Amino acid sequence: MKNLITLLFISAILMTCEGPQGIPGRDGGLIVSPAFEIELDFTNANNYEFFEPYGFNTFPADVTLVYILWDVQNGQEIWRLLPQTVEFNDGSLMYNFDFTRTEVRFFLDGTVDFNTLDNSWTRNQVFRVVVVPADNVGKQDFTDINVVMASYGIKSFEKR
Repeated sequence: MKNLITLLFISAILMTCEGPQGIPGRDGGLIVSPAFEIELDFTNANNYEFFEPYGFNTFPADVTLVYILWDVQNGQEIWRLLPQTVEFNDGSLMYNFDFTRTEVRFFLDGTVDFNTLDNSWTRNQVFRVVVVPADNVGKQDFTDINVVMASYGIKSFEKR
């Protein structure tokens, strides 16, 4: 009986604790995920791909998210999580990426002849890269960059 009362007392104390809820970090505190923004061109000369070193340390289980600046409407930037596909009459174009522990690769994929694309599809493409701990993957919707920024304490993106 004494153990039951102690257990109930401890449970009551734990249920009354309050504090800010956040995504736990590796040390139990809130984390700020590394992030950067990059503008690049996809050309025949670079084989329609671009490698960018992170410039910071990552952990083996970290996951990289990449967003593309898709449009600007009324001064409001619209970001989309990659991959993104565009259908043309003569094929498809996909903006995609992959990553290692040291770098991220941006690349074009698809069935359209990249050499025939208008420069608006291949030049001055802006991407935002966010590295998040794998522990948090699957626990939230990563499609909205604003939610990701708020969740991981990202105030701005270093421009490269």
